[in-house]
Amino acid sequence: MAEKKTTKKVAAETAAAPKKETVKKTAAAKKATVVLNAENAGFKAGDVYQALAAAEKALSVSEIAKTAKISEEETLLGLGWLFKEGKLATADEKVTLA
Repeated sequence: MAEKKTTKKVAAETAAAPKKETVKKTAAAKKATVVLNAENAGFKAGDVYQALAAAEKALSVSEIAKTAKISEEETLLGLGWLFKEGKLATADEKVTLA
């Protein structure tokens, strides 16, 4: 009989104890890794160029990233390549093909 009382007591303490919050990792918490080499920069430049060509208008960095389906860091890498080649122009914080 003593066992039953102990079991009920432990069960009551467990139920009364505050529950610990579990921390869930989300995709937003995961940081993107950008590989810095000439080949990858060239591919990202191609993605950015194609996104701008398809849009046929000036886009912001976040709009380019969304259209090209790449991260904003990768978008900036591609933009740098294209700016260096003189293929881009800016207007009101947006980028367009030159």
